[in-house]
Amino acid sequence: MSQPRDVEGGTRYKEYEDIADSEREGLLSNDTNTDTTQPTLPQTTSSRFLASQPRFTLAQLASSFAGGIALCLGAQLAVWGPGCYSFRPRPDTPNSVHQFAPPYVGSTEVHNFPPASPTNAFPELFPTNVGYAGGTPTGAEPALIATAPSYPLHTGAAQLVLPTKLHESKDSKESPKNDDFNLFRSWGNLSPWYSVGKGAFGVESGPEPPETCRITGLHLLHRHGARYPTSWANYGGPASLASKLHKSAADWEATGKLSFLNDWTYKLGEEVLTPFGRQQLFDLGVSMRLKYGFLLKNFTESNTIPVFRTESQDRMLASAMNFAIGFFGYPFDGQYQQLITIEASGFNNTFAPYETCPNAQTHNKSNRSLTFVKEWTSIYLKHAHKRLQHHLRGFKLTIEDVYTMQQMCAYETVALGYSKFCELFTQEEWEGFNYALDLVFWYDSAFGSPVARVQGLGYIQELVARLTETPIETHNSSTNATLHTPDAFPFGHSLYVDATHEVVVLNVITALNLSTFAASGPLPSDHIPANRSFKVSELAPFATNMQFQLLACESEPGPQIRIVINDGVAPLTGIKTCPEHSHGLCPVDAFVEAQKEIIRTTDWIHDCHGDWTVPPGTEWSTTTGDAPKW
Repeated sequence: MSQPRDVEGGTRYKEYEDIADSEREGLLSNDTNTDTTQPTLPQTTSSRFLASQPRFTLAQLASSFAGGIALCLGAQLAVWGPGCYSFRPRPDTPNSVHQFAPPYVGSTEVHNFPPASPTNAFPELFPTNVGYAGGTPTGAEPALIATAPSYPLHTGAAQLVLPTKLHESKDSKESPKNDDFNLFRSWGNLSPWYSVGKGAFGVESGPEPPETCRITGLHLLHRHGARYPTSWANYGGPASLASKLHKSAADWEATGKLSFLNDWTYKLGEEVLTPFGRQQLFDLGVSMRLKYGFLLKNFTESNTIPVFRTESQDRMLASAMNFAIGFFGYPFDGQYQQLITIEASGFNNTFAPYETCPNAQTHNKSNRSLTFVKEWTSIYLKHAHKRLQHHLRGFKLTIEDVYTMQQMCAYETVALGYSKFCELFTQEEWEGFNYALDLVFWYDSAFGSPVARVQGLGYIQELVARLTETPIETHNSSTNATLHTPDAFPFGHSLYVDATHEVVVLNVITALNLSTFAASGPLPSDHIPANRSFKVSELAPFATNMQFQLLACESEPGPQIRIVINDGVAPLTGIKTCPEHSHGLCPVDAFVEAQKEIIRTTDWIHDCHGDWTVPPGTEWSTTTGDAPKW
């Protein structure tokens, strides 16, 4: 079975080729190859006292030390000339030396915590429960979404630091400042999630239930939290730029606003959640408990517990666990059950449908969006490229390198809390970066992708099954029959929580036919459309959450459903049979009828296995996420 692949920006991640392997080896340490750029940590007091006897004699140590000095001097004379600690001469001071000590240009820093075998680990001395808990009575479950006079908005990222100022260009051709500009909301899918606000999607209603309505159930679909970069990208990629800088470190010198690169080190890992990413899901769990905790009453009455679902990938499982700790508190044992689906090639999984849809893999390998992104970056980064090249002598920057510096800003901020790369660009250039990611996702994962609808189909089937309490009869998409037993996929619950990737969230939005987000498409690659309706930073940022609210209303006949994305109510008028409604409501029966038609008319065999191709560029386009029918 092939190794699992990953998804970033709608792009298929694959096993490293030779170039990627060499970059990874140069930038990430492992258990057998330690990072020699880092100082060796001193042995702890505990480990010294635990050692029963010295391993080497004093004479042996002295001999080894002298031999090391001789070896260093010999290597230095052979490669660089005299001076055991010289790294490279600075171009502007040819007789000076740069100290060869961490941090150094283009290197990587990896702190492997926790240690594999800590010498002071005695779990029997540190149990997590010793009894004597004191009083433990609980109170009533919160129902903030129904009881508070206003809805609590998620407005920022408290632990992250913005630059004090962005670059201000003197070029009169560049656009004036936008007073509403927010850097954290300008990173596309790399943005931290935030409440988009009332009316953002065209419905002048908040996520709280309208008057005469009460919430009876919730289906929550959310993305994992902020993570380190994934291991491969079709354009950009922080590790790639760091590797290029490292390999030619002896030849270049940074000045001005780029002077920090002279002592900069690459500190990012791969794939897993960052500390801020863990916080995002914990906070989301707390938020959902405060808003919807009252739904747990139904489980108490039926003597059952909820079943939440996530995937086997590290960041997916960690996101689900952090959500659970926020929602249930510690310990959460016995309060819910976590179903973990496998994301790997050949496993049916509605949260990773690309693993069993060959045409999705073929489409993403074709890099159709890459053409559009390259065209756009060559336009909006033209001035930045010239400006930054002026401060980097001896290293030829490409437009892709400059784009990667913008990625570095986002990734370093959500991983380390702050990044010097952020202040290198103007507001207009950050708005251009945001739109570049819109292009990527529009053409790879959403309404402009020929495989978006079919990949979202499986989750739609599961949603309809839950709403109608009817088992899926035919598993002819990405659904998994072995995981749709009454225990693993229960009906009649008032709360469901599922975790997935941003690309699948966009697949689901497309499959549902939430056409309001496609109103400004197809997206052009030479300018940003005015009032565009598709913004990845609003729809699929880190920890994005999509609420399917079920409501009972005195003013509406029958049960109602509506969709809230990052606290913005989405209009359902693109869903056939759903009426236009001031609060975004649609009768559940009408909603289900429309989704059943989508299920009937979406052909998994043709779209995922059929013999079709998409012409390059703008020769063919879709705004419904459907594959060509030829």
